[in-house]
Amino acid sequence: MNFDLTKEQKMIRDMVKEFADNEIAPKAAEIDRSAAFPLDTFKKMGELGLLGIPFPEEYGGIGGDTISYALAVEEVGRACGSTGLSYAAAVSLGASPIYYFGTEDQKQKYLVPLASGKALGAFGLTEPGAGSDAGGTMTKAVLENDQYVITGSKCFITNASFAKTVIVTAVTGKTESGKNIVSALIVPTDAPGFRVSKEYEKLGLRGSNTAELILEDVRVPKENLLGDPKKGFKQFLYTLDGGRISIGALSVGIAQAAFDAALQYAKERIQFGQSISRFQAIQFKLADMAMHIELARNMVLKAAWLKDEKRPFTKEAAMAKLYASEICMRACDQAIQIHGGYGYMKEYPVERYLRDAKLMEIGEGTSEIQRLVIARQLGC
Repeated sequence: MNFDLTKEQKMIRDMVKEFADNEIAPKAAEIDRSAAFPLDTFKKMGELGLLGIPFPEEYGGIGGDTISYALAVEEVGRACGSTGLSYAAAVSLGASPIYYFGTEDQKQKYLVPLASGKALGAFGLTEPGAGSDAGGTMTKAVLENDQYVITGSKCFITNASFAKTVIVTAVTGKTESGKNIVSALIVPTDAPGFRVSKEYEKLGLRGSNTAELILEDVRVPKENLLGDPKKGFKQFLYTLDGGRISIGALSVGIAQAAFDAALQYAKERIQFGQSISRFQAIQFKLADMAMHIELARNMVLKAAWLKDEKRPFTKEAAMAKLYASEICMRACDQAIQIHGGYGYMKEYPVERYLRDAKLMEIGEGTSEIQRLVIARQLGC
């Protein structure tokens, strides 16, 4: 077993780390305070090729792999959770389904702008009555002549206000047994009838745009149907499997940032005549944090490796996302504890890390859903 990164993977990781340290981290606190989407940052990320890491050069990408992409998400998330979430959503959810399931024409028309950083994408799955139960989708798409007419609403959609395209799931028919056929369609956000109805005020990740979408008789060409119309449900399950790798990587990044802050503070904080890092109680907290983060990182990279090897990775992706998100919450909580009263104040970043971390246990499938996925993969 070889745990070494390749030369290309190290190069991408180091490039993203340098960019994150210099361009993203200095703005993180202000982005959180103002809840302003860092559009300028994403333009620079696009120019660097970050939005096209896992896509071939022929589609505007840089020809990297899932491991490289996971490393990039971790570094961006370490610098700023808000930027990390929007980055992960743009690549894993807004662009990847077009690469996985799109026609050549769809890839040239929609994937190239996304992968080359000229546009942002979003993924419209969640509805007021269909979150964990994606099969409860109520949005409908009816084929009229050569166009699909889409009617419905979506909620909690990342990047929606800034996206050029949104991949929307909708009911397009019924099976012989009467179950809904859920398909995916590529919807340009400038289509008549498409609108963002509101942007949410959130606990954390405040600089990551999250909005509600309304689709009122939105018409798109039938050519915008993504993949097999009868396999739309399986397609977005595969999409979510890949997305869970990125959320796992983002969780590792936020946890690493919390650990780094806690370690530095512990070395500088003097109590009873010595730094608190000399006390065993603090040492044990830091040791546990470091151990859990390393385990989570290895789980994320293993799932990414399996995906790159075109091997089954559903179980491993769910495990990585579940474990990484839960240790992220734990690490951020312990970072605040090590900071004591200062950790509760906005003067220090650890309170932001904790607020950002909570969504990791909710987005891309809750912890409860991950456990169900794992159990089913075990044959339960």
